Amino acid sequence: MRIHIRNTTILTMNKEEAPFLGDIVIHNDRIEHIIHKDQQTIDPIILEQINHDDVQVIDGTDMVTMPGLINAHQHTPMNLLKGFSDDLKLMDWLEKKMFPAEAQMTPEDIYWGSKLSMAEMIRSGTTTFADMYMHMNQIAQAVEEVGMRASLTRGLVFHDDDQGARIQEAIELVEEWHGQADGRITTMFGPHAPYTCPPDSLLEVIELAKQYQLPIHIHLAETKEEVITMRERYEQTPTQYLYELGLFEQLHVMLPHSVHLTKRDIQYLKGMRGGVIHNPVSNLKLGCGIAPVTEMMQQGITVGLGTDGAGSATTLDMFQEIKAATWLQKLDYGDPTVLPAYQSLQMATIESAKLLAIDHETGTLEVGKKADMILINLRQPHLQPVHHIVSLLAYSANGADVDTTIVNGQILMRQRQLITIDEQEVIRQGNIRAQRIVNGI
Repeated sequence: MRIHIRNTTILTMNKEEAPFLGDIVIHNDRIEHIIHKDQQTIDPIILEQINHDDVQVIDGTDMVTMPGLINAHQHTPMNLLKGFSDDLKLMDWLEKKMFPAEAQMTPEDIYWGSKLSMAEMIRSGTTTFADMYMHMNQIAQAVEEVGMRASLTRGLVFHDDDQGARIQEAIELVEEWHGQADGRITTMFGPHAPYTCPPDSLLEVIELAKQYQLPIHIHLAETKEEVITMRERYEQTPTQYLYELGLFEQLHVMLPHSVHLTKRDIQYLKGMRGGVIHNPVSNLKLGCGIAPVTEMMQQGITVGLGTDGAGSATTLDMFQEIKAATWLQKLDYGDPTVLPAYQSLQMATIESAKLLAIDHETGTLEVGKKADMILINLRQPHLQPVHHIVSLLAYSANGADVDTTIVNGQILMRQRQLITIDEQEVIRQGNIRAQRIVNGI
């Protein structure tokens, strides 16, 4: 099966290549051809392939085709709690609202909540996401059914003695799901955060990650309160705590938030495998602060983008994150040249792919890579006139502008219609379950 996207503006996100008019041919799950319109001749074999009867044609006129957005940090079932606990400080939000609500969640709630998130993500141009939660088998099942790409992590909190149950669930997730769903699912180990993972427990997870040769996904320095707590307990910053335990020595590590970092902390991260996931909308909404994104980038640290869960961010639209990321850095530095449009788009595509350790497969449009891409409709007043496509995408576009979403060569949305999700049933299930959870607190 082939898909032929015709007459589209192509933004490859590959080495700052300028947008160009052309065609893309997808064969099964991979990009087979990228054809420049200014190319003088086209190989007859290619012509024969793309004119074959078994080809689905998509007219890309007045559309931009770019890599799918990658949400590098998210908690999908939290969509059931969107708007339930706004305008609270982080610890009050967690302890008074989130934890009691999550205690009411059944595995079926997790399944439907994650599908609700996936519907929102596909509609707003996200093709890949990283998730950290509980009941991960249900999320993996939803990913397999829906067709998205995902890195899944069982969140590990060590505030009580659970007789190793959470660790065992994390191992079972890795052994059952890593590489499944036609390779769309990968896994990591997910100790929640420095303040919820004492040294012995964290060292156990580090050894597991080494044994299975998998990355680690751990929250870092989201709030000032976390920094104070770690100082009181260990006389270290959260970053120094991870560094001294050897987390950055051999492992690929993903660090969501990383808001409250000292200059010395940034030096601890310099040269690490993996990098930082910036969550600007959640950090803004919870009043957590502005992460030193520009300084980290200057030190060669990879920085990607994620929404965090909808329980805090109240949106999974990665275009909002792109805008917020660049606006915050420009404001923080008092310099409009900081974090320009192309760089902010890179954070949501190839840089996030590097963090998920899948940049060899996705994050840019290149022949041979997986066919993960979105088509954005420019035929709208807020996206006209077109002076500079990259600026329009970074500063003017939003998730509702996405016309088509393709993952692994499968069309998940076409002309704003979801194909692999029964949207009305997901909405119905989401509302029923959200009300039961909230009423049960």
